[in-house]
Formats: sequence, C-alpha cells, structure tokens
Amino acid sequence: MTWLYFVLGAILSWGAYGPYLHKGQVALGNPMRALLCVGVAYFLIAVLIPGAILMSQGQLTNFNTSGTITATLAGGLGALGAICIIMAFRNGGSPLYVTPLVFGGAPVVNVLLSMAIHPPKESPNPMLYLGFLLAAAGGFLVLYFKPSS
Repeated sequence: MTWLYFVLGAILSWGAYGPYLHKGQVALGNPMRALLCVGVAYFLIAVLIPGAILMSQGQLTNFNTSGTITATLAGGLGALGAICIIMAFRNGGSPLYVTPLVFGGAPVVNVLLSMAIHPPKESPNPMLYLGFLLAAAGGFLVLYFKPSS
C-alpha cells in the first residue's frame, strides 16, 4: 500500500498546481513566462533526477522506440494540458473553477481511454456510469456555485 503515499503526493502537488500557476502567471504578467518556468521545473525534476538515477544504475541506455515515443507523447500531453490551463487563466478563468473542472473531468477521460487501450475482461460495474454522471454533476455545481471573484 506504499503507492497510496505517492497518490497522496500527486493529489497534494496537482491540487496546489492551479492556484500557484495562476499566482505566478499574474505576477509575471505574461502566461508564456509562467509556462517557461513550468518547463524549467519539469527539466530540473523530470530530466535531471531520473537521468542521475538511471546513470547511477547503469541504465541510461537501451531505450526502445515504442516506449520512448509513447512516453514522450505522454509528456507532450502533460505540457499541452499545462498550456490549456494557462490559457484558461489568461482568458478569464479562475483557479477556483478551472482546475477543479480539469481534475474532475480528467479521471473520466482517463478511465475511458484506459478501457479502450486495456479492454476490461468483463463489463464494468454500472456504478462506473453513475460515477461519470456524478463527475458531470460536480462540474456543473462547481460552475454554478463558484465564488465570485
């Protein structure tokens, strides 16, 4: 169950992502400056650290084409998501509702895409579809009752 600690870390990190990204974007005056800073952080954390670990393990070689392309595509999707959040903020969106909508909708997309890539052995529990409806209802409620800025 150690993996749950990492899930908690991701929840806390990504939960704080929107408010801090918006604050930095406003302070920098240009959303592309904020994106550049996000890229620098990704480089420092997601390139240097695993590069050093792989090098220390002698495993900085033998990347296969399929895995490299797929993982790079995943990184591109993450960066594209960051651009979309930045542009949502730039166009009047607030972290009070942009990031909850993103992180409420993303799990639905995740489950649907995961089921398409790795088809389940048996039909999903009907409660899954109730979960989709509740996620949509949650998005509606977030927008409808958002605090005024």
